[in-house]
Amino acid sequence: MRPARALPESLGNRFSTRDAQEAGVSRGRLHRSDLTKPFRGTRSIPSPGAVAVAGQDPFARQASERRERARDYAPLLRPGQFFSHETAVALWGGPLRLVTTTTGRRHAAPEPVEGRTLPVHVSTFGGGPLVRAAGVRGHRADPAKARAMLSDGVMVSTPATMFAQLGAWSLSDLVALGDFLCRVWRPGFGRPDVGRSPLSSIDELRTTVASTRWMNVRRLRAALDLVREDSWSPRESRLRVQLVLAGLPEPLLNQDVYDDHGRFLACVDLAYPHLKIAIEYQSMLHHSRYAADVERIAALRAAGWTVIEVTSDLLSRPDALIARVSAALHR
Repeated sequence: MRPARALPESLGNRFSTRDAQEAGVSRGRLHRSDLTKPFRGTRSIPSPGAVAVAGQDPFARQASERRERARDYAPLLRPGQFFSHETAVALWGGPLRLVTTTTGRRHAAPEPVEGRTLPVHVSTFGGGPLVRAAGVRGHRADPAKARAMLSDGVMVSTPATMFAQLGAWSLSDLVALGDFLCRVWRPGFGRPDVGRSPLSSIDELRTTVASTRWMNVRRLRAALDLVREDSWSPRESRLRVQLVLAGLPEPLLNQDVYDDHGRFLACVDLAYPHLKIAIEYQSMLHHSRYAADVERIAALRAAGWTVIEVTSDLLSRPDALIARVSAALHR
């Protein structure tokens, strides 16, 4: 078989068949095996994919696959259409729940699904036709309240609109998203990206939610009351929400701790500094920094701090978590 003819560079690695034909590419060339067909009417040039590494964060991997799927569809976006809902969250780099499926094996733990199998969310402004295509979930966007912007070459919901579109999410997930959007990158010992601009602000989210009636607007308002500017991860956010909703005092977030000689000991996830109580979330990839964390927690305890270590298992058992924190507070 003769080598496939080179494609016009102007098409890039992802393109619609319409654009390709307008650039002089034959229909036969579009069916050659060196091109993939992610959606009807699109083609892409495969690039060496990232090989999944044992222990790789499944949240990050699934989100990355969602972004790739959106970029595959991007050549089909028409004027007045934009990526929204969960697809917008992935494109902005925000926190998403891990979508899993059961394997069918007895007692087997659920396994993450490939992000490429999850629907791409596309909203259409006004009365234009909704997208109806395999692998795509279409939504209607009211131009009086929704906003979209160009980001990394594609049209996507603005952060504030994206937040308001997701009122069907749970309260803790909405708070985690709001915390991500509104994080203020403050100075501190070893902190990255000091001064980086947040994607949104609490006031901006509140103005968008109040601008008109969104679905589940009461939940959106309740979440906004719990959004803070100093959370560094969605697990920290969900942990804080559990404590607050259980009636416990709200802890401070990401507090730098020093010993009596002014030596930096640690930045703790959640803290009650006046009681010297620290709450630390240990992620599923905690083993990669296990030795450093052991030393850090030992230093805190040597300085008189009570350190409560929270795993994903404990976070999934709210009663046990609340009892542990409450016992420390009333000791």
